[in-house]
Amino acid sequence: MKRSTRIAVIVIAVLALFAAAGFGASYLLYTRNYVSTDNAQVDGDRIDINAPMTGTLTRWTLSKGSPVHPKETVGRIEVLGSFAQPQRPIKSPGEGTVAVSYVVEGQFVTAGQELATGYDLRKIYITARVDETDIGNVRPGQLVDIDVDAYHGVPITGIVQEIQGAAAALFSLFPESNSSGNFQKVTQVIPVRIGITNAAGLELVPGMNVTVHIDKRTPVGSGQR
Repeated sequence: MKRSTRIAVIVIAVLALFAAAGFGASYLLYTRNYVSTDNAQVDGDRIDINAPMTGTLTRWTLSKGSPVHPKETVGRIEVLGSFAQPQRPIKSPGEGTVAVSYVVEGQFVTAGQELATGYDLRKIYITARVDETDIGNVRPGQLVDIDVDAYHGVPITGIVQEIQGAAAALFSLFPESNSSGNFQKVTQVIPVRIGITNAAGLELVPGMNVTVHIDKRTPVGSGQR
């Protein structure tokens, strides 16, 4: 190998080493200051509209985007063969906007079946699922930077409001076993509720995927930007 070639290789190796060292230092500094997760979505308090009895759905007025109000009649159930009460009204349990309608006019439904789901879009928040190994660094009042996948790069801010007391999804007291018969420990995630303090004028709706960066440096008692 020529001397000039050896020098070039050495220079490249040194530069790569410095770049790796810089990246490692930056990563360590970031993880020291922030808890981050992309296992998070825009969320809100659900409004579930269910069938009050079994029968045929009639006068169904709801579709995606329909506004609903407390005790508003949004449809009726017609009971075949019933003379005392041939129809039963379906009422909305709260105020909000329909996100999903699961049924159509004329469909046969059963008592308790979910017909539509809505949310109060004025009261949305973020649900972030934080690894149990990081949850000790999270507390109410910490400031949060939020990156919404649909609006990447637009700065949105929030604040940790609540840490739920149980792991998300299905929590098992025993570790699962793998194909070899050995037990395998699975890291659980803890749901964290994050209030939105500045949505940057964006229209956020439940179900949008987000990444959150929780600032561990937030002073105790602080909650304002």
